[in-house]
Amino acid sequence: MEFAIIETGGKQYKVAVGNTLKIEKIPGDVKEGDKITFDKVLLVDNGKDTTIGTPFIENAKVTATLIEIGRLPKVTVIKYKQKSRYFKKNGHRQPFFKVKIESFS
Repeated sequence: MEFAIIETGGKQYKVAVGNTLKIEKIPGDVKEGDKITFDKVLLVDNGKDTTIGTPFIENAKVTATLIEIGRLPKVTVIKYKQKSRYFKKNGHRQPFFKVKIESFS
């Protein structure tokens, strides 16, 4: 089975053609249905031989299609100090992109 390891959003993902995964939001003007190219490819394995980058493989690209732009469920953050009347409550919803891997090159 052919797979690659890519880096995006400060994280590394193991991807194969046809996989769907949630990644960190990519800056810029993108919308659903756009093609996204990941050029930070760390490793490519085609079943017979493995290519490892130092740190990235030159001229290697992984192409994906943006399926969905969304936000994860709310996480509540509470800061509290007893006896000093200090209480802060914040909510946070992390944005994400859902992408489908199309091809390696």
